[in-house]
Amino acid sequence: MSAEIKISICIPAYKNETYLKRLLDSIADQSFRDFEVVITDDSPDNSLFSIVELYKERIKIEYFKNQPALGSPANWNAGISKAKGEWVKIMHDDDWFADNNSLAEFAKAAKQTSADFLFSGFANVDLKNGDEKRFVINGFHEWMLKRNPLYLFRTNYIGHPSTTLIRNTKQYFFDEKTKWVVDFDFYIRVLRSCGPFYAIKKPLINIGMGDEQITKAVFRQREVEIPENLYLLNKLGERSLNNVFVFDYYWRLMRNLKITSAEELKEFLHDKQVPAIISKMIWLQQKLGIELMKKVGIYSKFCMSMLYASYRIGLVK
Repeated sequence: MSAEIKISICIPAYKNETYLKRLLDSIADQSFRDFEVVITDDSPDNSLFSIVELYKERIKIEYFKNQPALGSPANWNAGISKAKGEWVKIMHDDDWFADNNSLAEFAKAAKQTSADFLFSGFANVDLKNGDEKRFVINGFHEWMLKRNPLYLFRTNYIGHPSTTLIRNTKQYFFDEKTKWVVDFDFYIRVLRSCGPFYAIKKPLINIGMGDEQITKAVFRQREVEIPENLYLLNKLGERSLNNVFVFDYYWRLMRNLKITSAEELKEFLHDKQVPAIISKMIWLQQKLGIELMKKVGIYSKFCMSMLYASYRIGLVK
């Protein structure tokens, strides 16, 4: 492999020595060698520094101790800001490369495309029992996502940030006001800015699925999901609800969090107005039976579709 493409592997680290060792071992074994490793450490002690020292003869590592700790995703952005390579490869410390040619596959794809944003398939690996589930975007979903990045509201087809490779233009950073929607907010902004992406149809990254993950920690917590998702809607603009996948996403959010009135949202919005159509969603779900909707998906989808059709033709606002 020609050494024309330099990649900065940015690792936002926090405490876990075992996971970091596994990731650094997978990096040290890569056949592609034109890379640097940038570690930004949020740990409360110096335990990870001693780990890093063990690898400095095998790989080029720049280590930075955050004092005070930055938290996620500010720690992710810290690594990106320090990256010197032509490309940035975020790797969370509980993820690792699938095999020793994974980085070479990323570099090969980067040389073959003019795209600024690439991502690969991945395998979700249960850290307790080792079970794997592999995901690779298919041609139809790739086509739909290229037509409109809001298709990510249907499903996050890109996956975790560790699956991505981004041209290092110093333009693309994660929104530090978010945790729950941080990844697909970032992807939507990047795809809207940089144009078509390149999808590598191979699972090149193993994603560690454990209890420590931020998304698991805040799952179904109203105080996290409501303000972040309405903040995201405000960023995108209410016109984004014209997209059926965005509309359905917010319909399911209200249903799954069992919101019974718009008043329940106001305590999380800091005096901002609840969008009228969100209030209408909540009202209709209560009127037609939210518990039945949670049990019978096709009924919920039918109710959502009727409201969406009325919204699109202007019968409700």
